[in-house]
Parts: sequence; structure tokens; C-alpha cells
Amino acid sequence: MTLDHPLGLTPGKIIAVHLNYRSRAAERGRTPAVPSYFLKPPSSLSWSGRAVVRPPGCELLAFEGEIAIIIGTRAHRVPPERALDHVAGYTAANDFGVYDFKHADLGSNLRAKGQDGYTPVGPAILTGADPAKLRLRTYVNGEIVQDAGTGELLFGFDLLIADLSRMMTLEPGDLILTGTPAGSTVVHPGDVVEVELEGAGRLRNEIVDDPGELAPWGVRPKVSQETRAAALGAAPSPYPLDAETDAALRSVSTATLSSQLRKRGIDHHFIEGVRPARPDLRMVGVARTLRYVPLREDVFGEIGGGMNAQKRTVEEIRPGEILVIEARGDHGAGTLGDILALRALRRGATGVVTDGGLRDSPSFSALDLPVYFGAPHAAVLGRRHVPLDSQVPVACGGVLVMPGDVLVGDAEGVVVIPPRLAAEVARDAARQEDEERFIYERVGEGASIEGLYPLSPTWREAYEAWRATRPLPPEE
Repeated sequence: MTLDHPLGLTPGKIIAVHLNYRSRAAERGRTPAVPSYFLKPPSSLSWSGRAVVRPPGCELLAFEGEIAIIIGTRAHRVPPERALDHVAGYTAANDFGVYDFKHADLGSNLRAKGQDGYTPVGPAILTGADPAKLRLRTYVNGEIVQDAGTGELLFGFDLLIADLSRMMTLEPGDLILTGTPAGSTVVHPGDVVEVELEGAGRLRNEIVDDPGELAPWGVRPKVSQETRAAALGAAPSPYPLDAETDAALRSVSTATLSSQLRKRGIDHHFIEGVRPARPDLRMVGVARTLRYVPLREDVFGEIGGGMNAQKRTVEEIRPGEILVIEARGDHGAGTLGDILALRALRRGATGVVTDGGLRDSPSFSALDLPVYFGAPHAAVLGRRHVPLDSQVPVACGGVLVMPGDVLVGDAEGVVVIPPRLAAEVARDAARQEDEERFIYERVGEGASIEGLYPLSPTWREAYEAWRATRPLPPEE
């Protein structure tokens, strides 16, 4: 069946890039060194106002707002510096896919993304625009969920065209879908998804359910924990701490952990100048970092507004992660409020640490999320800060925090532990506290600290006898 596209598009090929935005790569937990692609059949082409059908028995239909390149003239083995000469224009696109069929075709995405109507593009073609300054936004039911500029691309449009034309001839009318930023997730029948390329209007599609039944032959829909996580916007990421290490870190104080880190030559590990919103909560997890730079009014609108690095980072948080914010110790504005903190909690975050201000701070007393902050402040971050990037090394409270570092917090504060040392530090800290418990009991009974703290050989014999009556920390 041939359908006439309102823009007159008749592509011989629809080529889509797997990963091409830094935020999406961070969300997926991998950054490709070179672009990779898959093909969508021309019959998947659709347009604004046409419904997108979720197949019978499926539940994980996801949108991906993208910028589509429209090839204008034949391109074969063109270098990057001449690649953009072959572009007719740009338009908004939505690379829909149903994850229930991902298991069948792996990276080809044929049945997941090749269904009729799964590549709507339009409603207008943007010409004469600087591809380095395009901006893409996606809305679900009127709420913005994706917002990124082409400055965030891993691979520019010129490179994509040059790379593809090395191996195949790009013909006039061919479409290249250039990747989606972070924020793609599952939508349901009744939802309306709009993709906006600035200057080219909004592409609008409503999701509907197929009322029929799926024919009994061929692959059946199947959902796993991994595909569900991917569809919802979070790559599966096993929590790096084993149960024994996690339990030990939750049982010991930051003071004991500090002693163990100093024994290993790591003196700069305690995040200074932060206080807990809930001193009754313990915090254990791994760092997902976010960096703020000082406000400069002329750049805030470009990188600080909309779906900025702060919001994208919250939407990228995985279970077991702690959001660590570098705010340069500047308490002159809030760096996070209760709504984003609640969203982080719902995504599985186990804590937040910021050396800046905390907005809506009274609300955090009722939030079951450990939060450490420099000071309360009612003003929004735009008063002093611009959120710049995530998953980079940051300085928080005078301490270097790397993405993936292990953080432990209690009523006293927060310590940072290198992941490679987490298991042994946890084990030795548990043993140290066991020993100190014995010492504390003896002091409570009236014993002198001489020879007891630290343990002398005589007292160590008494300690070993005492310990023999108690559950032991595990041996190496």
C-alpha cells in the first residue's frame, strides 16, 4: 500500500542511528566510539496527525524524538567537509518502537521499529539552518520530556553522511534519523506525543491500541526485566556492592570508615560542610555526579533552561545511585527541590549530596530519602548556578567524587570510598567496631583505657575470648 506523505517524501531508505546524544549514552551506560545504524522500511513512514498503533498483547511502546536529515542530492563517498551540501533540509521525527519484540531481532530492530506508521516525520521541512544550532524538544500530553541541542551530539550530521556514504549511496529523499536524547520512555493508548524541531513546528501523534488479535504464527511479544528497564529509560545496571559489603557499610559509622581510609593513605574522603535532612536515615550507594558552574546570564537560556543537565541527570538515575552535586560550596541558591528529589527516589536513588543550597528543605523531613546539603535556600538554582554536565569528576564539599564511587552517610556526614576498596574497608570497619564495642563495654565497667585502648596483648586475649561468644564478621 502506498501512502502519499504530506511533505512529498518517498525515501528509498530510512537509516537510524542507535546512540548519538551524550545524555542518552549516559542513560544507557555506554558511549560508542563510532556511530552504528539500523534500517527502517519505507513503509514505516508516517506524518503528523496519524495515529501510532500499539500491537495486540504489547505493553512497551516507546517514543524517541529525533531530528531527521532529508538527503537532497546523491551522495557517494563524500568527505565530511562536503557532506552537508547534500542535505535538502531537516524535520522532526519520532522513532517509535515496541520493546516487546526486541528479543527477536536484536540490533536490527526490524519488528520492534519497522512496523507501519512507526516513523512519523514533519510537519515542515527546515532549510537554511545551521545544523550545529538546532534544538529538539519532545512533549507527552503537553509536558516536556526531552530537550537537547545538537551541540550534545556524539557524531555530527556531516560525519553521519560521510560515514554512511562510504558504504552505500544516499539518494535524494533518503532519511537519516540522527538519534534521540535522554528522556525516551513508554507511552500508552490515549497519550499524545509531540516532537518539535525549532522552526519546523510540532509533529503530533496519538497512541491507540490495536483492538484485534496478533496472528498466531511468528514471534510473540515477550518482556524481560532488561527490556522493561531499557524501554522505561534506564539500562539494567547491577548494583556493584554485594549483599555482604552493603550490609557491613550500613552497620558501621562514618567515623570508623574514615579511620580505615586513613590507614590506606586516603585522607581526603569526608565531604565537609553538609548536614543531613534526616539524621535518622543511613545512606549507602554509588555516585552519579552533576556539575554546576557559576551563573552567566547570557548562556543560561541556552544550557540551563528546559530539560537541562539537572533534569536529565535525575531522569538517568539508576537504582542504588546517589546524586552528588558540585555547587562550589555556594549556598546562595537551591540546587535541588522536593519534586526532583521525589523523582530521584522513585527511580531508585538511595541519596542526594549537594554542597550547595537545598530548596523546599522543610519537605525533606517527610521524604524517605537521605539528603545532605550545605544550607537551606528558597531561591531556584538559576539565581547562582547553571547545570552543565553529569557523570564527570566533581568536587563536592572539598572532596573529589568520581562517577561510581561508593558513598556512605550517617548522622555525622558522608565519606567517599574508592570502589576497589569498598569490600575490604567494609570488612575491616566491621571488625574495628566489634573491637571497639568490647573496649566500650570494659570502660563502662570502670576499666582504665591504659592497655585497653588500643588493645594490649593481655586485653586482646580477653577480647578474643569475648568475641568467641559472639557472631563473627566474615574472614577473608
